[in-house]
Amino acid sequence: MAVNTASHSHVIFFIDNDSHVQYQYSDLGHAYFLGCVVKYVTIGCNHSTSSYLTKILVVLAASISPAFATDEAADPSAAVTRLAPITVSAMRKDVHTKDAPHSVYVQEAEQLSHKQVRNLPEALAQTPGVMVQKTANGHGSPFIRGFTGYRTLTLLDGIRYNNSVYRDGPNEYFSLIDLNSIESLTLLSGPSSVLYGSDSIGGTVYLTSKQSGYQDEVADTFFTHGRAAYRYSSGEESHIVRTEGNVGVGDAWGLHVGYSRKAFGNVQAAELGELPHTGYDEENIDARVDVALSSQWTFTAAHQSTDQDDVWRTHSTLYSKSFAGTDVGSDLKRLKDQKRHLNYVSFTGVKLHPALDELTLTLSQQMWEEDGDRIKSDGSRIIQGFRSTMSGLDLQLTSYTPFADFVYGIDYYRDDLDSCRTDYNPDGSLDRVRIQGPVGDDATYEQLGLFAQASVPLSDRIVLDIGGRYSYVAADIDAYEDPISGTAASYENNWRNFSSSLRVLYDLTGEDTDKVWAGVSQSFRAPNIADLSRYGKSRSSETEVAATTLDPETFLTYEAGYKKFSSQYDLAATYYYTEITDHITSTPTGRIVGGLTEVSKQNSSEGYVQGVEVSGHYYLNDTLDLFGNFTWLETSLQNPISGIFEPISRTMPFTTTVGVNWQPNDQYWFSASATYVAEADQLSEGDMSDGERIPPGGTPGYMLLNLYGTQQVTDAVQLNLALNNILDEAYRTHGSGSNEPGFGVTVGLEFTF
Repeated sequence: MAVNTASHSHVIFFIDNDSHVQYQYSDLGHAYFLGCVVKYVTIGCNHSTSSYLTKILVVLAASISPAFATDEAADPSAAVTRLAPITVSAMRKDVHTKDAPHSVYVQEAEQLSHKQVRNLPEALAQTPGVMVQKTANGHGSPFIRGFTGYRTLTLLDGIRYNNSVYRDGPNEYFSLIDLNSIESLTLLSGPSSVLYGSDSIGGTVYLTSKQSGYQDEVADTFFTHGRAAYRYSSGEESHIVRTEGNVGVGDAWGLHVGYSRKAFGNVQAAELGELPHTGYDEENIDARVDVALSSQWTFTAAHQSTDQDDVWRTHSTLYSKSFAGTDVGSDLKRLKDQKRHLNYVSFTGVKLHPALDELTLTLSQQMWEEDGDRIKSDGSRIIQGFRSTMSGLDLQLTSYTPFADFVYGIDYYRDDLDSCRTDYNPDGSLDRVRIQGPVGDDATYEQLGLFAQASVPLSDRIVLDIGGRYSYVAADIDAYEDPISGTAASYENNWRNFSSSLRVLYDLTGEDTDKVWAGVSQSFRAPNIADLSRYGKSRSSETEVAATTLDPETFLTYEAGYKKFSSQYDLAATYYYTEITDHITSTPTGRIVGGLTEVSKQNSSEGYVQGVEVSGHYYLNDTLDLFGNFTWLETSLQNPISGIFEPISRTMPFTTTVGVNWQPNDQYWFSASATYVAEADQLSEGDMSDGERIPPGGTPGYMLLNLYGTQQVTDAVQLNLALNNILDEAYRTHGSGSNEPGFGVTVGLEFTF
């Protein structure tokens, strides 16, 4: 393929969850990567000319369609320079990650397809700083820099996904987003409360939904294309069928529609054999329409829905199997059904005024339904659930000036909650209808934020990012069960917070290859409805009751990092230290209820989290490259009863991954990775009492070896193969409720049309 050096360069990038692969091309049209023809376009940002202004940021909007590459497109000599990847929107503006004073990890749908990743939580596995805990096979919660649940934030197309029912520990809600509906996944590690408000402490996961790619089609030309895929995995006898289609007119409008059907069988675990009641069913629908209203305005409307059926929390039932000394539960039945619906509309305008370069207004509504069914060992039964409807408004403005780039705006979310619970006697007769379900009934939770951030080039080599956010949070609970009297009570309170962030990026050589960065950031989390009014079983030996005297918890994080990018290798290293103040912790009340220790939340702990993340990639030649990463984490939190400092619950053990990628020609791609996880023996008092999930003394370490391969069979057919857990290790991620599959084969077949 001839290279037109006179043309502007255009960037297409891919990043594996354990590697970085980027290429720069000098021609418009098609780039070749891993047996796929990739169409790409660029969008530029206008800046005034000045000797110290930042370079124009080149932004990619890619529409990926697997196809058998032509000789011209497949020429590996076209990859002339490896560059840094790009984070799409996780920082509220598009910027090269090498120019970002953050740790940022990006994955595209194509990479996840090559590795046949099962669901969204597992897509984050092997990412530096992340441990994916699964209380059940259908549930998953990422621990990011030691934090999980409501101390990590998920955004979908910029819309807040966390609602006010999120819990402090592992929860299932991250698994309710269909991975097949996601085009890209960006992890912004560390705090970003200035950008997104409460909950963004350990990290922010930014998801971009699939769209038609109408901008990449020939202008004014009608188009239609689609994809059908099938995935089978022997490790859990699972079947996933995915169908999606796109239709529209180039540069005018486009419609994307997708449907996923999933049937998961029981996990086939090494040494333990088949794990009963670990299978479940799931159905997903996603749709998105984009319309170019004019040369300045674009309209988007989207829908997503998930219906998850009969997901058992097997660890608490008598069907669980002991691993390394874990306890077997006593419940006869414990499962949940989940439904989620998201609808939103968005308007985006560009170049609206000399002082306003871009405006985006998004209106959203997200509805969650959870229904739980539990039968205790004595035959008594609890049926409970909640309904959440969260409405949101997000207005973001962007202005480029000769002195700085400004991002500012306002966001508002209101969550309306109803909950219920009915208890039945062992003979099936009605015991009583409770005042509340798992959280308070007839409750509202409001979050209002005003934010602004400026990126200021102090010189040709130094860029300063400074920002702040004012937040107002209010909770109103009409009915919750008073833990002392057992009667109905109500609650109302509000909190205010101002958080700021200061980060600096310095180009060591002035050649855009070696950069150091540092930052100090405030973050916070206001108590939510789950904190204030949670009712029911939590850990293996605990039951939780309401807590109405809570204040927001605050965090102060110091970070420093180094980034190196060259044609031969890239390297990223980060050290971070987070001070914790007024940490909200489940604390024993001194009462025993139904044989379980009663706990309630308190602002009773101070502590810290510190860690190191390192990732790198070495390119041996045009066909072969090596990659690796490791994570070291240390946590400390004051026990509210004894006053002794102990690790934070489920602290991630030392973890490292190494591997190799090999692409001998345009039809084949192969990868092998080995992951070592040390013994998880940094245990809190709560961990040691959680005997159904955590073995005595901690979770054993393990080694995983995986092999992957892709063949582009024809223009329209792609075959993916994965050999997982080749060593047939018996293992579970620290804190999980059941083991992962032993040795298994995963086969994926994709058709494009």
